[in-house]
Amino acid sequence: MRNETFSHKLTRLVIPISLQYFMFALVPVSDAVMLVAMDQDSMSAVSLAGQVFFVFNLFNYALMAGLSMFAAQYWGKGDIKSIEKLLGYVTRLAIPIALIFFSISLFMPDAVMRIYTHEEVIISHGINYLRIVSVAYIFDGVAQLYTSVLKNTDHVKTCTGISISMVAMNIILNAVFIYGLLGVPAMGESGAALATTISCLYGAAAVIIAMIRKCPARIRFSCVFKVDIGMRRDFSKYSSALLINQMFWGIGFTLVTVIIGHLNAEVIAANAIAAVVKDLASCFCWSLADGGAIMVGNELGAGNLERGKKYGQKIVNLAITSGIILGVITAALAYPISKLTNLDPVSAEYLFYMLLMCVYYILGRSINAVIIGGIFASGGDTKFGMICDLVTMWVFIIPAGALAAFVFHAPPLVVYFILNLDEMIKIPVVFHHFKKYKWVKNLVGKDNIALETASSES
Repeated sequence: MRNETFSHKLTRLVIPISLQYFMFALVPVSDAVMLVAMDQDSMSAVSLAGQVFFVFNLFNYALMAGLSMFAAQYWGKGDIKSIEKLLGYVTRLAIPIALIFFSISLFMPDAVMRIYTHEEVIISHGINYLRIVSVAYIFDGVAQLYTSVLKNTDHVKTCTGISISMVAMNIILNAVFIYGLLGVPAMGESGAALATTISCLYGAAAVIIAMIRKCPARIRFSCVFKVDIGMRRDFSKYSSALLINQMFWGIGFTLVTVIIGHLNAEVIAANAIAAVVKDLASCFCWSLADGGAIMVGNELGAGNLERGKKYGQKIVNLAITSGIILGVITAALAYPISKLTNLDPVSAEYLFYMLLMCVYYILGRSINAVIIGGIFASGGDTKFGMICDLVTMWVFIIPAGALAAFVFHAPPLVVYFILNLDEMIKIPVVFHHFKKYKWVKNLVGKDNIALETASSES
């Protein structure tokens, strides 16, 4: 393990991970920009159909967060064999999930699209997209699995290099297949789906090769079929809360999209662009959450509990500062973005005000992603995030948004404002729980050592 200062460690992790997230966020940007130039309905359809990928990634996130939680601590401890056993077990869980989403997208695209909208033209375009992109779920599931292991074994730069080449391929193929360049017929949204599938295939192959060549943890099929009972028990204990959280939060987030999708076509188009902008602006906070989880997890796994606690406090301060800066930048760019997009005037006006609302949303997302998804998870404190997210989404956001949209028939921007309050509502209780320091825990030590500071610090 390297002997580095906090700043050097964080920079070495966060900068390449930020670039990786940014590159992945460019994929829906290229889809939106290229498709809206051809047909606004195609762009809206791909945005809604992309929610299937979103739900798929919720399951993957639960598995990868659990894998990262233990892999970071095993790496800090220097236990390579346990990382290999962990990889085998998570592979056993990830493959069936990918096959389920592959089957749903291939055989039930019409039913899926009707969940999100009643606009027949948008449904038709979405069906074309889903059928072609279905196989990409299998490739993407494999890529995410091995990328998580590479990140936690000191190969973040390798992952970033693969991501850059993968996204570059996707964007180039988007242009070729969507517009019909180089003698290829113009395919519209079907071309976007084909470009995504090919790039995901490349990403999966590149990550597997990197694992074989560079990672000290080997891909052992024996670990897939023979599960370590103790590891399965520990993984289930800490990761089950993540899975429950992602399932119900994801369903709730999907219902948010459903509410927006049943307002009108102009709101759907504006939200498609706003969602992409929010994701681009959030790349740094996601990378800070990932990098923070790895750094804190390494220290906790090595038994350096006090240092892990200090690292967590510093990372939270960075999350607050970066959240404010990114929110203000997004608001400042609201007017030029709304004018540069090829939306109709009504959609462009909706987009302008939606981007102004990103100020509070991005700040809340930055804080919560780093604390709940990064720091808490690094020490196995997953139940709090589950309870916090589920209460916020199901007790407030979904009921309030549905009432505003379908009972009181509030203006679309009022509905949008309500639906984006979830991150801000959580902040007070998240900070209160952070100061209890229940997350400062060694999950892979002999006695599951925890730092008993709750009584003195809370």
